[in-house]
Amino acid sequence: MFPIVHSELNFQNAYELTIAVILSAQTTDISVNKATKVLFQKYPDFQALAQATFEEVHECIRFLGLSSSKTKHIIALSQELVAKAKGIIIPDFDFLISLPGIGRKSANVILSEGFGVPRIAVDTHVLRVANRLGFIVSNDPLKVENRLMESYDPASWHQVHLRLVFFGRYFCKARNPSCEKCPFFSFCTYENKKR
Repeated sequence: MFPIVHSELNFQNAYELTIAVILSAQTTDISVNKATKVLFQKYPDFQALAQATFEEVHECIRFLGLSSSKTKHIIALSQELVAKAKGIIIPDFDFLISLPGIGRKSANVILSEGFGVPRIAVDTHVLRVANRLGFIVSNDPLKVENRLMESYDPASWHQVHLRLVFFGRYFCKARNPSCEKCPFFSFCTYENKKR
C-alpha cells in the first residue's frame, strides 16, 4: 500500500531532525514544518539555540501544542549538548534519552532517520495498527516495539516503522478507519470494523 515511505518532517541534518522530532509530539508534521522553517532560519544549530531566550523561541513555535514545554526542552537540550558534546548529537540511545525532551520513541526516530541505526519507533499510529492487525494485544509501547522487532529483519525496521505510521495516519485512522477498502479486514481485530 505504501511502497515508498519517508519521514514527513523537513530536516537537513541531525540538529534539525532532533528539534523537529521534539516539536512533533502531539502535533502534525505539517505544523512542525511550518514552525521549523522560521526557527531554523533564526537558530541554525544547537549553539545558536542554546543562547536564545524563551520568549524568542516561543514566538516561533507558539501555535504548536505544548509550545511552552517544547520551548524549554529544546533550549535546555541545546545548552546541554553544547556543554557536554560540543553541540553534536551522539547516535547513542542512552545518551539521547538522557537529554531534555527526548524519550524512547524520539530517540528511536533520531537514530533511525538521522543515523541509519535499525530501530522501530512506536507512536500512537504504530501502537494502534500493531494491535488491530494482531501483532500484539498491548498498550505498552516497549512491548509493541519488541514484538515488531521480533517479527521483522533489522534491515527492514526503518521501512516497517514508516509503513505502519503511514497506514495508521492515512488509512487505519483512530476514528473512521477505511475498513471497507482494507486488505486486512478478515484478520483485523478492531471491534468496530465495518464493511
